[in-house]
Amino acid sequence: MALPTNLFQELKDVLTEFKTFLDTNVPVIKPAINALAALIPQINQLIDKLIDLMGKLKAEIDKLDVKNIPGLDKVSEFTTKVKDLLTTTKNLLPAEAGTIDDVLAVANVVSGLPSLDQVKTEIKSLIDAITAHLTSLKSA
Repeated sequence: MALPTNLFQELKDVLTEFKTFLDTNVPVIKPAINALAALIPQINQLIDKLIDLMGKLKAEIDKLDVKNIPGLDKVSEFTTKVKDLLTTTKNLLPAEAGTIDDVLAVANVVSGLPSLDQVKTEIKSLIDAITAHLTSLKSA
């Protein structure tokens, strides 16, 4: 499998993998969840929190509208070069690993923005499907 080209492609890939797992395994997981809920009621809280996080993720993806940002491709190129530089530098500055990781996190988001519109609809659809599966796990 090829490495994801950016954060949004990686997100899409992870969501696809999780959805595929749920597509196949919800019928097996649901009875187990229902049985566990009688013993460990927090299992429903886990599902509720996952559903909530899926909603928040979808809202954040929805907010990202990058179509009209001039020079975004060059900013993305810049942040890609920053990532390369920092990844190489991290071994030489181990005491700065936390700061480097913070900058890398921002650079990962920015460098993937030009391709966001290509995968945005797919990501939102995957989130909806996952949320439906999670919701179905809770119903008796």
